[in-house]
Amino acid sequence: MDEPTPDRPMRADARRNRERLLTCAREVFGTDGIDAPLDEIARRAGVGPGTLYRHFPNRDTLIEAVYRSSIETLAGLAAEFEADSDTPGQAVRRWLTEVSNFYLHQRSLALALKAAIDPTSETFTLCRKLLVEAGGSLMNRAVAAGEIRDDLEPLDLLRLANGIGASCEHSPESADRLRSVMFEGLRVPA
Repeated sequence: MDEPTPDRPMRADARRNRERLLTCAREVFGTDGIDAPLDEIARRAGVGPGTLYRHFPNRDTLIEAVYRSSIETLAGLAAEFEADSDTPGQAVRRWLTEVSNFYLHQRSLALALKAAIDPTSETFTLCRKLLVEAGGSLMNRAVAAGEIRDDLEPLDLLRLANGIGASCEHSPESADRLRSVMFEGLRVPA
């Protein structure tokens, strides 16, 4: 078995297999629920069940990895938007749009994954920290630039984005309008 260690990273082919498994698990869990057959995930990823179980010894570890991967992607977008947006306020808008879209379009998956993970677990704690730090970094720059109000906390941004995603589940066409109201509310009062 070629398990990675601190002094020996995962082989490139093993990394690719792991990423394909996570992508396929996200898709399968999204369409069939988190109780979907793990063999189906392996099949769609083009690997055998043994490869799946080498990376993820059980369903719970796969669920945690999918959740963590999704949150890491969202958090990573904050840095990307911070680097390539014209203004800090624009970076906040772009990121909150992505966060609300995640909750809107992947809400059932996000809720199922979140429900399957112990809220005191290292993964859950890390994911919350990643999102709060990502939102906080964007928010602090926008506040310093005078583009958004200074009486907010990073968790407020996440609550707003999550609220839009949740409330628009059955009327996704309303999301842009509600995001517009949210962004107007974030602006510094006149």
